[in-house]
Amino acid sequence: MEEFIQVMLAGGIMLAVALVFGAILVVCSHFLAVRKDERIEQVENLLAKSNCGGCGKAGCAQFAEALVKGEAKLSDCRATSSANKEKIVALLGGGEIGEETVAVVHCNGGNACYNKYDYQGYGNCASCELIAGGVKACPVGCIGKKTCADVCPHHAISVEDGGYAVVDKGKCISCGVCISDCPKHIIGRIPKNAKVYIACSNHGKGKDVMELCKRGCIGCGICAKNCPAGAIEMQDGLPKIDYSKCIGCLKCVEKCPRKCIKEH
Repeated sequence: MEEFIQVMLAGGIMLAVALVFGAILVVCSHFLAVRKDERIEQVENLLAKSNCGGCGKAGCAQFAEALVKGEAKLSDCRATSSANKEKIVALLGGGEIGEETVAVVHCNGGNACYNKYDYQGYGNCASCELIAGGVKACPVGCIGKKTCADVCPHHAISVEDGGYAVVDKGKCISCGVCISDCPKHIIGRIPKNAKVYIACSNHGKGKDVMELCKRGCIGCGICAKNCPAGAIEMQDGLPKIDYSKCIGCLKCVEKCPRKCIKEH
Protein backbone atom coordinates (compact mmCIF):
# COMPACT_ATOMS: atom_id res chain seq x y z
CA MET A 1 0.00 0.00 0.00
CA GLU A 2 2.83 2.35 0.90
CA GLU A 3 4.48 1.63 -2.43
CA PHE A 4 1.27 2.48 -4.26
CA ILE A 5 1.01 5.77 -2.37
CA GLN A 6 4.61 6.61 -3.22
CA VAL A 7 4.02 5.86 -6.87
CA MET A 8 0.88 8.00 -6.93
CA LEU A 9 2.68 10.80 -5.10
CA ALA A 10 5.57 10.74 -7.57
CA GLY A 11 3.12 10.71 -10.47
CA GLY A 12 1.21 13.61 -8.97
CA ILE A 13 4.38 15.62 -8.53
CA MET A 14 5.41 14.95 -12.14
CA LEU A 15 1.94 15.94 -13.34
CA ALA A 16 2.06 19.15 -11.33
CA VAL A 17 5.50 20.01 -12.70
CA ALA A 18 4.29 19.31 -16.25
CA LEU A 19 1.25 21.53 -15.75
CA VAL A 20 3.40 24.36 -14.37
CA PHE A 21 5.86 24.18 -17.27
CA GLY A 22 3.00 23.88 -19.74
CA ALA A 23 1.42 27.00 -18.34
CA ILE A 24 4.75 28.82 -18.56
CA LEU A 25 5.11 27.81 -22.23
CA VAL A 26 1.59 29.02 -23.01
CA VAL A 27 2.26 32.38 -21.37
CA CYS A 28 5.63 32.75 -23.12
CA SER A 29 4.18 31.83 -26.51
CA HIS A 30 1.54 34.50 -26.05
CA PHE A 31 3.78 37.33 -24.91
CA LEU A 32 6.98 36.45 -26.77
CA ALA A 33 5.47 35.35 -30.08
CA VAL A 34 6.79 37.06 -33.23
CA ARG A 35 3.67 38.34 -34.88
CA LYS A 36 3.77 38.48 -38.68
CA ASP A 37 2.37 41.63 -40.23
CA GLU A 38 -0.84 40.67 -42.02
CA ARG A 39 0.01 43.13 -44.78
CA ILE A 40 2.91 40.93 -45.94
CA GLU A 41 0.58 38.22 -47.18
CA GLN A 42 -1.79 40.81 -48.66
CA VAL A 43 1.05 42.46 -50.58
CA GLU A 44 2.41 39.09 -51.75
CA ASN A 45 -1.00 38.19 -53.17
CA LEU A 46 -0.97 41.40 -55.22
CA LEU A 47 2.50 40.84 -56.66
CA ALA A 48 3.00 39.07 -59.98
CA LYS A 49 4.29 35.92 -58.20
CA SER A 50 6.71 35.26 -61.02
CA ASN A 51 9.60 34.86 -58.54
CA CYS A 52 11.89 36.19 -61.27
CA GLY A 53 14.39 37.80 -58.90
CA GLY A 54 14.46 41.02 -60.91
CA CYS A 55 13.87 43.04 -57.73
CA GLY A 56 17.00 41.64 -56.12
CA LYS A 57 15.15 39.37 -53.69
CA ALA A 58 14.93 35.59 -53.75
CA GLY A 59 11.23 35.66 -54.55
CA CYS A 60 7.97 37.56 -54.24
CA ALA A 61 7.44 36.51 -50.59
CA GLN A 62 10.77 38.04 -49.55
CA PHE A 63 10.09 41.15 -51.62
CA ALA A 64 6.65 41.57 -50.02
CA GLU A 65 8.20 41.38 -46.56
CA ALA A 66 10.88 43.91 -47.52
CA LEU A 67 8.21 46.27 -48.89
CA VAL A 68 6.20 46.19 -45.67
CA LYS A 69 9.34 46.75 -43.61
CA GLY A 70 10.34 49.68 -45.82
CA GLU A 71 13.50 47.91 -46.99
CA ALA A 72 12.59 47.84 -50.71
CA LYS A 73 11.00 50.09 -53.31
CA LEU A 74 7.88 49.05 -55.19
CA SER A 75 9.41 50.44 -58.37
CA ASP A 76 12.06 47.68 -58.13
CA CYS A 77 9.39 45.21 -59.23
CA ARG A 78 8.74 45.48 -62.95
CA ALA A 79 6.60 42.38 -63.28
CA THR A 80 3.54 43.50 -61.29
CA SER A 81 0.82 45.41 -63.13
CA SER A 82 0.22 49.11 -62.49
CA ALA A 83 -3.27 48.34 -61.21
CA ASN A 84 -1.95 46.00 -58.53
CA LYS A 85 0.87 48.39 -57.68
CA GLU A 86 -1.70 51.09 -56.98
CA LYS A 87 -3.47 48.70 -54.60
CA ILE A 88 -0.17 48.00 -52.84
CA VAL A 89 0.51 51.73 -52.50
CA ALA A 90 -2.95 52.18 -50.94
CA LEU A 91 -2.34 49.25 -48.60
CA LEU A 92 1.06 50.50 -47.44
CA GLY A 93 0.10 54.15 -47.43
CA GLY A 94 2.69 55.28 -49.96
CA GLY A 95 5.32 54.25 -52.49
CA GLU A 96 6.40 54.84 -56.07
CA ILE A 97 4.78 52.71 -58.74
CA GLY A 98 7.46 53.31 -61.36
CA GLU A 99 7.09 53.34 -65.12
CA GLU A 100 6.00 50.15 -66.86
CA THR A 101 8.75 48.90 -69.14
CA VAL A 102 9.47 45.99 -71.45
CA ALA A 103 12.70 44.49 -72.72
CA VAL A 104 13.91 44.95 -76.29
CA VAL A 105 16.89 43.52 -78.16
CA HIS A 106 18.99 46.37 -79.54
CA CYS A 107 20.00 44.44 -82.64
CA ASN A 108 18.29 43.32 -85.82
CA GLY A 109 21.34 41.98 -87.61
CA GLY A 110 20.94 38.22 -87.43
CA ASN A 111 21.33 36.73 -90.89
CA ALA A 112 22.13 40.20 -92.26
CA CYS A 113 25.25 40.32 -90.10
CA TYR A 114 28.29 38.62 -91.61
CA ASN A 115 29.80 35.60 -89.86
CA LYS A 116 33.46 35.31 -88.91
CA TYR A 117 33.39 31.54 -89.24
CA ASP A 118 31.01 28.64 -89.79
CA TYR A 119 29.90 27.55 -86.34
CA GLN A 120 29.08 23.83 -86.17
CA GLY A 121 29.10 23.36 -82.40
CA TYR A 122 26.33 22.83 -79.89
CA GLY A 123 25.37 25.31 -77.25
CA ASN A 124 23.81 28.66 -76.47
CA CYS A 125 25.03 32.23 -76.90
CA ALA A 126 27.17 32.11 -73.78
CA SER A 127 29.15 29.08 -74.96
CA CYS A 128 29.41 30.41 -78.52
CA GLU A 129 30.72 33.72 -77.16
CA LEU A 130 33.73 31.88 -75.72
CA ILE A 131 34.96 31.10 -79.24
CA ALA A 132 36.52 34.29 -80.60
CA GLY A 133 33.71 36.44 -79.20
CA GLY A 134 30.99 34.60 -81.07
CA VAL A 135 30.28 33.82 -84.70
CA LYS A 136 29.09 37.30 -85.70
CA ALA A 137 31.48 39.78 -87.29
CA CYS A 138 29.81 42.60 -85.34
CA PRO A 139 31.19 42.62 -81.78
CA VAL A 140 27.74 43.50 -80.42
CA GLY A 141 25.65 41.46 -82.85
CA CYS A 142 22.95 39.10 -81.60
CA ILE A 143 24.37 35.56 -81.75
CA GLY A 144 20.90 34.08 -82.03
CA LYS A 145 21.54 30.91 -80.02
CA LYS A 146 18.55 31.53 -77.71
CA THR A 147 20.19 32.11 -74.33
CA CYS A 148 17.69 34.89 -73.64
CA ALA A 149 14.77 32.77 -74.86
CA ASP A 150 15.80 29.85 -72.66
CA VAL A 151 16.04 31.90 -69.45
CA CYS A 152 12.86 33.95 -69.99
CA PRO A 153 10.35 32.77 -67.34
CA HIS A 154 7.36 33.81 -69.46
CA HIS A 155 8.57 32.56 -72.87
CA ALA A 156 8.41 36.10 -74.22
CA ILE A 157 11.50 35.84 -76.43
CA SER A 158 11.97 33.95 -79.66
CA VAL A 159 14.62 33.79 -82.37
CA GLU A 160 12.84 34.25 -85.66
CA ASP A 161 13.84 33.39 -89.22
CA GLY A 162 15.89 36.58 -89.35
CA GLY A 163 18.35 35.01 -86.94
CA TYR A 164 18.04 37.51 -84.09
CA ALA A 165 16.05 37.53 -80.86
CA VAL A 166 12.71 39.36 -80.64
CA VAL A 167 10.74 40.15 -77.49
CA ASP A 168 6.95 39.77 -77.39
CA LYS A 169 5.94 42.87 -75.42
CA GLY A 170 2.57 41.30 -74.64
CA LYS A 171 4.27 38.53 -72.66
CA CYS A 172 7.31 40.38 -71.29
CA ILE A 173 7.15 41.21 -67.57
CA SER A 174 10.41 43.19 -67.65
CA CYS A 175 12.02 41.02 -64.98
CA GLY A 176 15.46 41.63 -66.47
CA VAL A 177 16.70 38.02 -66.46
CA CYS A 178 17.45 38.19 -70.20
CA ILE A 179 19.30 41.48 -69.73
CA SER A 180 21.72 39.99 -67.23
CA ASP A 181 22.19 36.71 -69.14
CA CYS A 182 22.87 38.15 -72.61
CA PRO A 183 26.64 37.77 -73.19
CA LYS A 184 26.60 40.69 -75.67
CA HIS A 185 24.72 43.01 -73.26
CA ILE A 186 22.44 44.26 -76.03
CA ILE A 187 19.07 43.82 -74.28
CA GLY A 188 17.62 46.81 -72.49
CA ARG A 189 14.36 48.27 -71.24
CA ILE A 190 12.14 50.89 -72.85
CA PRO A 191 8.74 52.28 -71.77
CA LYS A 192 5.96 49.78 -72.44
CA ASN A 193 4.00 52.36 -74.46
CA ALA A 194 7.01 53.34 -76.60
CA LYS A 195 6.34 53.30 -80.34
CA VAL A 196 9.90 52.84 -81.59
CA TYR A 197 13.29 51.58 -80.44
CA ILE A 198 16.84 51.43 -81.76
CA ALA A 199 17.71 47.96 -83.06
CA CYS A 200 21.48 48.38 -83.20
CA SER A 201 24.21 48.66 -80.56
CA ASN A 202 27.29 49.31 -82.70
CA HIS A 203 28.93 52.70 -82.05
CA GLY A 204 31.42 52.27 -84.88
CA LYS A 205 31.87 54.53 -87.88
CA GLY A 206 29.56 54.09 -90.85
CA LYS A 207 32.07 52.48 -93.18
CA ASP A 208 33.22 50.01 -90.52
CA VAL A 209 29.64 49.05 -89.62
CA MET A 210 28.71 48.50 -93.27
CA GLU A 211 31.51 45.95 -93.56
CA LEU A 212 30.03 44.00 -90.65
CA CYS A 213 26.27 44.16 -91.12
CA LYS A 214 23.71 45.10 -93.76
CA ARG A 215 21.38 46.58 -91.12
CA GLY A 216 23.79 48.23 -88.72
CA CYS A 217 23.40 51.92 -87.87
CA ILE A 218 25.90 54.05 -89.81
CA GLY A 219 25.38 57.15 -87.67
CA CYS A 220 24.03 59.25 -90.55
CA GLY A 221 21.73 61.24 -88.26
CA ILE A 222 18.83 61.25 -90.73
CA CYS A 223 16.48 60.08 -87.99
CA ALA A 224 17.44 62.97 -85.72
CA LYS A 225 17.16 65.52 -88.52
CA ASN A 226 13.69 64.34 -89.52
CA CYS A 227 12.17 63.94 -86.05
CA PRO A 228 9.50 66.67 -85.77
CA ALA A 229 9.50 66.47 -81.96
CA GLY A 230 13.27 66.67 -81.53
CA ALA A 231 13.16 63.40 -79.59
CA ILE A 232 16.26 61.87 -81.18
CA GLU A 233 19.83 62.88 -80.48
CA MET A 234 22.98 61.30 -81.87
CA GLN A 235 25.30 60.09 -79.12
CA ASP A 236 28.60 58.38 -79.90
CA GLY A 237 27.46 57.32 -83.36
CA LEU A 238 24.05 55.96 -82.34
CA PRO A 239 20.65 57.66 -82.05
CA LYS A 240 19.22 58.00 -78.56
CA ILE A 241 15.47 58.45 -78.15
CA ASP A 242 14.00 60.72 -75.48
CA TYR A 243 10.72 58.91 -74.90
CA SER A 244 9.30 61.85 -72.97
CA LYS A 245 9.36 63.81 -76.26
CA CYS A 246 8.57 61.05 -78.76
CA ILE A 247 5.11 61.48 -80.32
CA GLY A 248 5.11 58.11 -82.08
CA CYS A 249 4.88 59.54 -85.60
CA LEU A 250 7.20 56.79 -86.94
CA LYS A 251 8.99 59.30 -89.18
CA CYS A 252 12.33 57.92 -87.99
CA VAL A 253 11.30 54.38 -88.95
CA GLU A 254 10.32 55.61 -92.40
CA LYS A 255 13.48 57.65 -93.00
CA CYS A 256 16.14 55.30 -91.60
CA PRO A 257 18.12 54.05 -94.63
CA ARG A 258 19.37 50.97 -92.76
CA LYS A 259 16.01 50.08 -91.20
CA CYS A 260 17.55 49.73 -87.75
CA ILE A 261 14.85 51.78 -86.03
CA LYS A 262 11.94 49.47 -85.37
CA GLU A 263 8.28 50.06 -84.68
CA HIS A 264 7.40 48.69 -81.27
